Amino acid sequence: MTSRYLLDTDMCIYLMTRQPPQVAARFAELRVGDVVMSAVTLAELVYGVTASGPHEAQNREALDLLTEHILPLPFDAPAAAAYGPIRLATRERTRDALDKLIAAHAVAVDAILVTNNTADFAVYPGLRVENWVE
Repeated sequence: MTSRYLLDTDMCIYLMTRQPPQVAARFAELRVGDVVMSAVTLAELVYGVTASGPHEAQNREALDLLTEHILPLPFDAPAAAAYGPIRLATRERTRDALDKLIAAHAVAVDAILVTNNTADFAVYPGLRVENWVE
């Protein structure tokens, strides 16, 4: 059985701007639908595109291309239920509210979170993490 992977925002930005060969190789090993993103990640990406000034059109095109290949999953009731224990376990950390939502979404859909910031996500209970850039 193939694992499901949920991309963190940083990994999506990396794909949109750098298209690293080692990440492309990992994608080649997987089927369409095995790699997804959270609607929370999509919201962060849309904000980044909107705030990118003179590069907005180019960045919007890159985001549109990315979402053609990587399905955004809605943040639903199971994701909300997974958020409670993750936030409680890390309540002293206040600057990473969106990371907690993304981590909860990965746990809820039983996905491995793919990020280049593995240290930031190591504290979330029940979350499996991989870095495809290393």
